[in-house]
Amino acid sequence: MKIAVGITGASGVVYGIRLLEALKATEHHVSLILSEWGSKTIGLETSYTEDYVLSLADCVYDSRDMAAAVSSGSYGIDATVIAPCSMKTLAGIANGFSDNLIVRIGDVALKERKPLILMVRETPLTLIHLRNMTAVTEAGGIILPPMPGFYHKPQSIDDVINQSVGKVFDMLRIPHSLFTRWGHEDSHE
Repeated sequence: MKIAVGITGASGVVYGIRLLEALKATEHHVSLILSEWGSKTIGLETSYTEDYVLSLADCVYDSRDMAAAVSSGSYGIDATVIAPCSMKTLAGIANGFSDNLIVRIGDVALKERKPLILMVRETPLTLIHLRNMTAVTEAGGIILPPMPGFYHKPQSIDDVINQSVGKVFDMLRIPHSLFTRWGHEDSHE
C-alpha cells in the first residue's frame, strides 16, 4: 500500500512521528509531507531531529511543491493520514482550499474516494471546528482525534501514543500489536 503522511504544526507532532516509526516496520511505501510549522514543532515538543523524522519515509516532498507526484490522483496513493492535523489544515480540506501540499493530499484522497484520516488536535473545539469536521466526514474522511483510551492500562506516555496510532492502523486495516485490545484478557463468562 502507498500511504501519504502529512505532519502539520499542531501540537502533538509525536503522533505523526510514532506513526512513521510504526509504518517503517511494515512493507508499506510512505510519502511524507512535513509543513514548515511541523518541522518547528518537532524541535519545540520532542527530542527528535527533523533529519530523523524525514529518514522514516520512503519519499519526502516539500509542503510548497504543488507539482509533487502525490498532488495527483493518478499517482495512486492508497490512504492518507494527517497527524497531527491543525485546524487550519482541517479548514482547508473541508473547504477545498488546497494552498499547500498537505491540504492537497487530503483533497486528493477525498476526490479519489481513498481513506483520509485526520488526527485533529485542538481543545476546546469551536462550532467552526465542528462544522469543518462534519464537512470532511460527510465527504468521506475519518476524524480520529488522538483521544486516549485507558482500558489497556497505559503505563507510559508511549502507551497512550501507541494506542492512538494503533487506531489509525485499525482504520487502515494494518495488523499491529501497538496496544492491548478491549477484552484481550481472560473473559468472565
